[in-house]
Amino acid sequence: MKKIILLAIAILAFGFANAQQTRFGVKGGLNITSFSGDNDSEALVGFQLGGFAEIKIIERLAIQPELLFSTQGAKFNRIGNNNDIDLKMNYINIPVLAKFYVTKKFTVEAGPQLGFLVSAKSDGTDVKDAYKSVDLGFNFGAGFNITDNFSVGARYTVGLSNVGDYDTDDVDQYLDSPKNSVFAIYAAYKF
Repeated sequence: MKKIILLAIAILAFGFANAQQTRFGVKGGLNITSFSGDNDSEALVGFQLGGFAEIKIIERLAIQPELLFSTQGAKFNRIGNNNDIDLKMNYINIPVLAKFYVTKKFTVEAGPQLGFLVSAKSDGTDVKDAYKSVDLGFNFGAGFNITDNFSVGARYTVGLSNVGDYDTDDVDQYLDSPKNSVFAIYAAYKF
């Protein structure tokens, strides 16, 4: 984990030192979240809100670090009951994306994400202690610049780490463990 954080800092430092142009902005959007792995989770709707810096490295390539508050989680069917259980988790996510301008209007992006669990509630009960405080994921997505300042986009975050606070002993247990799965649609404004 320390290596990932140091790598992100190194990328940011390199980007700021060599940046041709840096623009800051705000973004917000809709999250559709669930857990991947062998579980019976269903989608839960949430939101994300935060800021970003777009650091141009060369004409068609930028590094885009972000700081986002993201509501995530999943819905589960309660066995023998018609009521669903909503697991609502709030994260502070820090994605660092490589953003490539395919054209002046169309972009594609990909990069790692580090998430910090702020809270976790199941039907109003605090269950934060049952989940890991740090989450690792990988993002990929696309965006469209409507104007020089306003853009829209879609992104999928693949969870790479088990969100449950238990260790997995083998590959099958890791693959079956719950991992965050987030599809986001967002709008962004650059200053």
